[in-house]
Amino acid sequence: MTSQWVTGDRFGVAIPADPAALRDGGAKFLTDAFRSSGELVDGNAVAAVTAFTEIDGGSTGRKVMLSVEYATPAAGLHTDLFVKFSRDLDNPIRDRGKTQMEPEVRFAALSRAPGFPIAVPHVQFGDYHRDTGTGILITERIRFGGNGIERQYHKCLDYEMPEPLDHYRALLTALARLAGTQRSGRLPAELTAHFPLDVQAATVGERAPLSAERLQRRVQQVADFAEIRPGLLPATVGSQEFLARFGEDVLRIAQHEDAITHRLGTDTDYVALCHWNANIDNAWFWRDSAGDLHCGLLDWGCVGQMNMGMAIWGAMSAAETDMWDVYFGELLQVFVAEVHRCGGPALDADRLLRHTLLYAAAMGVAWLLDVPALLRKRFGDDVPDDRRDPRIRDDEGLRAPLQMLSNLLSAWERHRIGDLLDAALAEVN
Repeated sequence: MTSQWVTGDRFGVAIPADPAALRDGGAKFLTDAFRSSGELVDGNAVAAVTAFTEIDGGSTGRKVMLSVEYATPAAGLHTDLFVKFSRDLDNPIRDRGKTQMEPEVRFAALSRAPGFPIAVPHVQFGDYHRDTGTGILITERIRFGGNGIERQYHKCLDYEMPEPLDHYRALLTALARLAGTQRSGRLPAELTAHFPLDVQAATVGERAPLSAERLQRRVQQVADFAEIRPGLLPATVGSQEFLARFGEDVLRIAQHEDAITHRLGTDTDYVALCHWNANIDNAWFWRDSAGDLHCGLLDWGCVGQMNMGMAIWGAMSAAETDMWDVYFGELLQVFVAEVHRCGGPALDADRLLRHTLLYAAAMGVAWLLDVPALLRKRFGDDVPDDRRDPRIRDDEGLRAPLQMLSNLLSAWERHRIGDLLDAALAEVN
């Protein structure tokens, strides 16, 4: 074996670190892997790899679409597969995210447990080598636009999606179903035990804290941006009254970040196993014979126990602002009811709202206040006036943070984040 192979910690099978090694391993590696995971039984084997296409996408490791033939075809054996690597050996920046796959591989094992409550891509094989951060996950490939599955919806393009409210109801129902089932104790304890609570990692990630001076500068850039390009942000956030309050709140959120993190982690009824980034592009949708819409979830990197408000922000941060302004209360009620129906605690929707928005505020202060600078760097003085302009619409690296900032500012104005922070601090003290 070359240096592009390591031995996985769970199954003891040599696993490839990149697409070239997987191509070299071919049918033999896949046979060994699928036998070790129990996917192939009674001497069955992968007879041939019939298609192999590397694809772009995501922020971490390399990815391949794979098709195979089996020596003995059988019902339930998937032939069209998706392969995800933890590593990108040619890109050091992308390769830094290699540790995100470790919990994803553990979750893959959990998803094979009988009675698992939500739809995820069927797992063929997954393993990880902790010492090097090398992992591989092989699942069925979701065929968007075929077999009754709707087309894939891309992040921050919900204005092009039919019936968005129905889709977000289905999405939050799936999130709540997993959270409630895990809290009920019905999932195997020996598998759920591998998902410890780490609110700090899910709250802000790795970044240097900003000084008060830099935060004030970024707040002023947001205020200037709201005045110069009002069509790119919600109309409600352009008032001088709000922007003054926003500037004060931002400094307080940064000052009390640790207290927010502590509160999110210690309000134990609101902590469960959740998808961290269930934006619409990490989901697939289909309707049953009665016409009801259902949702499956993809891409479980960084999965773990977290405050449920974190999962809700992860699912809705890229929605249209109207979804927050008009329907967010209804969607919280859907989530709360489903958690309880599945055996989880009886949650208070107002409390969950506070957790969601305080988490969003902490994330936003850390990551979203530089969006005006990002747009100016890209366009100079020629920043488009409309986010549907193709120069923004066709670039996820621009349209996503812009829409998330819009949602954050609108929620900040509507729900008065400073007051929510005061309530949380009063409980901590």
